[in-house]
Amino acid sequence: MSFQYLNPGPARGFKDRFTTKVDETKQWYEEGKSGKIGLLGLPYSKSSISASQASEAPQSIRRALGFYTTYSHEKEKDYTDVTMLDFGDAPAHPTDTEKTNDLLKKSVKEMLEEESCSRYVLLGGDHGVSFPSITAFHERWGRVGVLQWDAHHDVRNTEDGGRTNGTPFRSLLESGVVRGEDLVQIGIRDYSNAQAYAEYCARHGVAVYTMADVDAEGIASIVKKEIQRLKEKVDLIYLSVDMDVVDQAYAPGCPAIGPGGLTSRELLVSVQEASGDPIVKAMDIVEIDPSKDVRDMTSRLAAHVMMRYMYQ
Repeated sequence: MSFQYLNPGPARGFKDRFTTKVDETKQWYEEGKSGKIGLLGLPYSKSSISASQASEAPQSIRRALGFYTTYSHEKEKDYTDVTMLDFGDAPAHPTDTEKTNDLLKKSVKEMLEEESCSRYVLLGGDHGVSFPSITAFHERWGRVGVLQWDAHHDVRNTEDGGRTNGTPFRSLLESGVVRGEDLVQIGIRDYSNAQAYAEYCARHGVAVYTMADVDAEGIASIVKKEIQRLKEKVDLIYLSVDMDVVDQAYAPGCPAIGPGGLTSRELLVSVQEASGDPIVKAMDIVEIDPSKDVRDMTSRLAAHVMMRYMYQ
């Protein structure tokens, strides 16, 4: 019997000869390879203070890259030359958060030590992964400025539960990894934080922009102003995108959804504005729980966030 059309090998999908999908520009890392973007998954969410399967997000976001092409009609440019090196996923300890933080930091440092890429994307996980990741960049390159898109300050006290996804920026500030004046929070939402934490940020000199500030000033102008301010002082800028900064209508797959957040367009425009300067070397995307998502809406938005960062 002849099997003229049946291919018993790998799964086959439709391929348009003129179209390149973003995931087609991704290669698994091997020694000696180089690329423009280094990609590493930080699949840990056991430190989340709410039920979360955000540890599944790195794979969900990777899959979402296969839905989109490398061509920008607005820029009239095809970014097929922007290659990604995927370093896989960092390991995590099954029960010990502090040991996991150490494993995540070591994994990020090992990737940086290869010096095979010029920019990096870290896929969380809950927001707790930003503490070890940003620490690794600090230890490698020096003074770090951070733009944090978030509905929450994430400076909760550690006495009530240790290091969680609500404490990464308190940990960074108190460990001296990030100075208060080098941290910018964008999209902080009403009725989502405690007064004590707003006062904590004010004492440490953190630049805080609420949703009212976004409405009044425009998010692109805020980002442009803060990038210009930070680049005069820091050695690199790290973007930390907590997807719950986006309104629940556009990002239903976040553990801490809520109304009154950014539109998807505002997020994409602001990330693109931030990513244009060469001093911006890294970005993490956190707080997506694929089990709570609707038709992968949130993971697909995260894929677009990656593309706005990568394609400059």
